[in-house]
Amino acid sequence: MIKMKDVYKKYANGVTAVNGINVQIDPGEFVYIVGPSGAGKSTFTRLMFREVKATAGEWIIDGLDLRKLKERQVPYLRRKIGVVFQDFKLLPKLTAYENVAFALEVIEESPKSIRTKVMEVLDLVGLKNKSRSLPLELSGGEQQRVAIARAIVNNPKIVIADEPTGNLDSDTSWEIMRIFEEINFRGATIVMATHSREIVNTMKKRVIAIENGIIVRDENRGEYGYEN
Repeated sequence: MIKMKDVYKKYANGVTAVNGINVQIDPGEFVYIVGPSGAGKSTFTRLMFREVKATAGEWIIDGLDLRKLKERQVPYLRRKIGVVFQDFKLLPKLTAYENVAFALEVIEESPKSIRTKVMEVLDLVGLKNKSRSLPLELSGGEQQRVAIARAIVNNPKIVIADEPTGNLDSDTSWEIMRIFEEINFRGATIVMATHSREIVNTMKKRVIAIENGIIVRDENRGEYGYEN
């Protein structure tokens, strides 16, 4: 599903955020990306949906060679991928329903299909009864649920999450993680960058640790391994 071979990313300021990474992630895996702040975790995840381009190396996502991907093809790649951010990135003037529907409107789904899919995913994340609420009328956890619903409404093969529980309290974080487990159970590959020792050590998934842009540890049923 995801393959990187000798991948480097050097920014214009001279910082090498990813330094010769080699990794393969198979369909249906649930993988945590861990490491100190500034280790290269966010760049690693951003490479997967072509928000940034690698400086060198081979990186393939679901059969697409991202080295050769033309800019006009990037939206096609992103239809395969759902992305969830720490700060939600919801459109403030749109309701929960409209925020999720927007992801389908841009790919010109029919109104009937949009309504069916949006209500299904809002039900999955427990927000069917708040479909008409604006983001400011929702708690942080509820806003993150809307963001997850938006990410998965198109039934993506891969869901990438960058610190999705970083702004949430412990109880709400676990509610969010149960949703991610359900998404993974339904077949999506999950790649999640996180600083949560408790979540990583409890859930026992594959753990890839990055330090100074290099993978230093890759373990099945691994642990966090850092002091917070």
